[in-house]
Amino acid sequence: MSVTTEAFKPDNSWRESSWRHLASRPRQPSITRAGDNERLRWRVVFAMAAFGVLYAVLAGRLVHLGLAANGDDMRTAGAASAVAAARPDIVDENGEILATDIKTASLYAEPRRIVDADEAAEQLSLVFPEFDRDRLRRDLATNAGFLWLKREITPDQRRRVHELGLPGIGFVSENRRFYPGGPTVSHILGAVNVDNQGIAGMEKYIDDSGLADLHQAGFATEHGLEPVKLSIDLRVQHAVRSELETAMGKYTAKAAIGIVLDVKTGEVVGMSSLPDFDPNIPAQALDKDRLNRATVGVYEMGSTFKTFTTAMALDSGLVHLNDTFDASKPLRISGFTIHDFHGKHRALSVPEIFIYSSNIGTAKMALECGIPMQQEFLGKLGLLDELRTELPEAGAPLKPREWTKLSSVTISFGHGISVSPLQTAAAGAALMNGGYYIPPTFLPRDERTAAELSRRVVKPETSADMRKLMRLNVLKGSGRRAAVPGYRVGGKTGTAEKVVNGKYANDKRRNAFLSAFPIDDPRYLVLVVIDEPNPEKPGLPATAGMNAAPTTAAIIRRIAPMLGIKPLLTDPEEDLATTIAAIE
Repeated sequence: MSVTTEAFKPDNSWRESSWRHLASRPRQPSITRAGDNERLRWRVVFAMAAFGVLYAVLAGRLVHLGLAANGDDMRTAGAASAVAAARPDIVDENGEILATDIKTASLYAEPRRIVDADEAAEQLSLVFPEFDRDRLRRDLATNAGFLWLKREITPDQRRRVHELGLPGIGFVSENRRFYPGGPTVSHILGAVNVDNQGIAGMEKYIDDSGLADLHQAGFATEHGLEPVKLSIDLRVQHAVRSELETAMGKYTAKAAIGIVLDVKTGEVVGMSSLPDFDPNIPAQALDKDRLNRATVGVYEMGSTFKTFTTAMALDSGLVHLNDTFDASKPLRISGFTIHDFHGKHRALSVPEIFIYSSNIGTAKMALECGIPMQQEFLGKLGLLDELRTELPEAGAPLKPREWTKLSSVTISFGHGISVSPLQTAAAGAALMNGGYYIPPTFLPRDERTAAELSRRVVKPETSADMRKLMRLNVLKGSGRRAAVPGYRVGGKTGTAEKVVNGKYANDKRRNAFLSAFPIDDPRYLVLVVIDEPNPEKPGLPATAGMNAAPTTAAIIRRIAPMLGIKPLLTDPEEDLATTIAAIE
């Protein structure tokens, strides 16, 4: 049976009739009117405005909370930045704290929020009598947003102000630097300003080494910084300062300096300059008499320079230990006469020139070497240029504009050139440690690092000869009062007349003693300088051998056991005979 597709074709006639029916119906009017559109538009506008106000309130609150810190409403950037000066602790080589931060409160005002400026000024003046009440009243009556009233107030002052309940008066918690040892390490540590920023000493060094940049970047705002360790041994530092204080009282001196230096590493183990200051009272540092004489002051070091002249002469090969020089009569140079303080009036061997501190013999050794060699040698020892260490305070040497024959002679025994005591100590260490100049440092340094920084300045044989001469001077010469039982000390005295009104004054001296121990294989160098000492007793001389040398002995006697140097039981006479035999 055949079936066609016509049978399955759909019938769409009903759709066409339906569309025709709908098209023929009349159009109905719209249900939306113009008034309804206007009301809808305003509803949208009001909703957007409401959300805008809400977001503005929230944003303002977030800003308000962002400016709040430590419970205080800091409405100015000045108050907020005040707490950003946290500093790392400074410790000695054994971990003892030398400087640390403590929390303190500072007082501020927001004048625009103060209700009664007269009352506020009167009430605050009762807590702080030092305030100028009239000026404070004028300041509080302004429309200013922020005003510091007093930084670093005491807990009792904070409590009393808080109890006043004055609107517009508040507190900021700040970091304040505290130095537990007071003046003990003052010239090394330095000081900070009211914003806890380093302005002197190692404090400034720390800022210059990156701390200031951290603060500016918004970091290092609280504790947690790694401590900064120094090479200083607080025990040694205390002993040095204590003995200098004793010496100043005993000899009624104007000032005193003491330095202990590790000759193998260049580390400053102790350094004190008196009068010093209390870094907890920074204003004391402004007193000109409290300057750091050890690094800033430059002085004629007197006969301690004979150590360098003798080393130069021996190292040159032009002079030998068994050579002699005529010191029987004064030396005439360019119209000036060079005398010996205690002349022997005869020819002197090199060891005798050293232990009797002969100006004439030393001058003749310098003339033997010549001016160029002298300049070169002193330059190698770092005595002609400013000494740079971590401490920003340093004095530049004073040297002759024209290095004449007379200049060469006077410089040979420590006149006509001024250097800092630390420069003298560093140069002396080079002659004691085998002949290597090592730049001094206030930071820890091991011997390997020191060796990389060192430079040879004299032969090992010259260093050995100088140690023998230094030991002989303590056994038999001007340094006898520096002897310490059980410790083989060597050293050289230096008595320099001070210049007053352009002339040398024979009644004003600056005395020094440059020493090292144990002299066979020195580990530590000690330099003591006493400014304008007087005789301990009437009739006694006020030379270095009478005051600087015994002060050095007192320091060594105290610090040697601390530093692990064991005493040796030796016979002084046998020691002297051995030393003389070694020289001869």
